[in-house]
Order: sequence, then structure tokens, then C-alpha cells
Amino acid sequence: MNALNLKEAQYSPKVILNKKDGIFEISGRSLPEDSDEFYAPVVAWFKEYFQAPNPTTVLSIQFQYFNSATAKIIYGLMHTLQSIPGASVEWCYHQDDEDILEAGQEFESELTVPFTFKEI
Repeated sequence: MNALNLKEAQYSPKVILNKKDGIFEISGRSLPEDSDEFYAPVVAWFKEYFQAPNPTTVLSIQFQYFNSATAKIIYGLMHTLQSIPGASVEWCYHQDDEDILEAGQEFESELTVPFTFKEI
């Protein structure tokens, strides 16, 4: 399975999805003009990954900001993680960014996938 690496841009996050190295990270600002189009390769990558996942999968989310369209897509990915044994979400936030922390807590309250919160 090929790794997926998308470079961070002004309105889109950095994405590193690498099954071999066990790296699953989405970070930065996410407010692309067309979220469905931007995240299409991410969703496709995860669909393939979910067919034969690693024994442990930790999706690290490190948003500085994200819009509602991104939230919907990320929620869908995390919802699917619930069905993978050994999967969890690491929700990273800056000490003074209560909005990002609260968004992670809201996702956690709606999902059964285990969350850890990491201050960065």
C-alpha cells in the first residue's frame, strides 16, 4: 500500500498516511475551497487501509483550525476507526486553544473510538 503525503498549503492541512511506518497524521489549517475534493484521496486511502489495517492505528489530528465541511469528513473517518481493533485518535491542541480542545471532546462524546488528548 502506497503512502499518501499531501503538503500543507494556506487553506489545506498536511496529511501523512503511511501504513508501513505506522504514521497517520492530519495537521494544520483545514478550510479548503472544496473539502470533498481535497479529502477524496484521504478517504480512498483509508478505505483501502481498512481492508487490512495494522495491529495498532493511531490517527493523530493536529488542527490549528478547521471548517464544518472538514469536521464532517474527519468525523466519518473517526467513525470508521471504531470498527478497527486497536484503533485510537490522538487529538492534539495548543494550550491556549480551547476551541480545538472542545471540538475534540465533542467528537469523543459522539464516538466509541478511544481518544487521547495531547497538549502541544
